Amino acid sequence: MLFTFYLLIVILNEQIIQHLYTSFQKKDFKSMQQCYADNATFNDPVFTNLNATQVRAMWEMFCVKSRDLKIEFGNIHATEKKGSASWVATYLFSSTGKKVVNHITAHFTFENGKIKQHTDAFNFYKWCKQALGVTGLLLGWTPLIKNKVRDKGMKALNEYMLKK
Repeated sequence: MLFTFYLLIVILNEQIIQHLYTSFQKKDFKSMQQCYADNATFNDPVFTNLNATQVRAMWEMFCVKSRDLKIEFGNIHATEKKGSASWVATYLFSSTGKKVVNHITAHFTFENGKIKQHTDAFNFYKWCKQALGVTGLLLGWTPLIKNKVRDKGMKALNEYMLKK
């Protein structure tokens, strides 16, 4: 009986990840937002320490503002408390018009059938070279560029949230 309960939780957690990325493919941000707990947090190399309100707004912003975004995902794994997936985001970076193919590894923790913590990892320097071209190639490894990209990302998110 206990093993059956464990398996059900594992399956549910895998389904949450599947639902998150399937919704992202459809640009259905409302369904994505429902995957997160009220106390959820999010981190990646650009967006750090987002709270649940911010992460929900981030996904909405990406879905609403991106016209050419393509999402692929797979390699979904989960336990009763943790999960992971691999995904690829392909898009034109709005500031430069350059094509980006970003390979991302996502890690999750779950609580009460929702994502409590979501951390995306990707090679920031590789992203910079694609998104920023020569500037990214020459300076993408520096803290100066990383901080500038983070500041610009947070500014865009904050402005988006204010307009709502």
